[in-house]
Amino acid sequence: MKVKKDYLGFVAAILVSLLMTGCTVNYSFTGASIPPEVKTINIKYFPNNASLVEPTLSQKLTDALRDKFSSETNLTIVNGDADLILEGSITNYTTQPVAIQQDDQAALNRLTITIEATYTNKFDEKMSFETTFSRFAEYSSSQNLSDVEEGLIEEINVMLVEDVFNKAVINW
Repeated sequence: MKVKKDYLGFVAAILVSLLMTGCTVNYSFTGASIPPEVKTINIKYFPNNASLVEPTLSQKLTDALRDKFSSETNLTIVNGDADLILEGSITNYTTQPVAIQQDDQAALNRLTITIEATYTNKFDEKMSFETTFSRFAEYSSSQNLSDVEEGLIEEINVMLVEDVFNKAVINW
């Protein structure tokens, strides 16, 4: 009986060892799944091609993308040739009423920002994409857009950057 227990324990230990050495997991606190051979990313400037242009939007969006990738991955941001390339443009910047009241006045307005992004992964073409991302934030119609615009842009940029980052390096 003792020999049988020892034998089963030995077999179990071998199986666990084989399973542990045969599997590798790429773990990150952010959930980013980047192969170890990928070292660099080039995040190009996102020009504002929208018909309504907010002068600082391009720089704010580009900087926010660079900050996200540099703080939440081990990638080095470069200006030239890179393992990953992220480029695109701002294609739409609009404000419109969304909640009409009885007197045909808007109770809420919505600021919407749309971007097109192209992501190229030189190591895995299946991970490359060209996609449109659009996000919005609402504000009271009693407020002037120029008074709340900076805060709305910051809020929308956070959402857009998160969307791009998730699509690029988080594989759910």
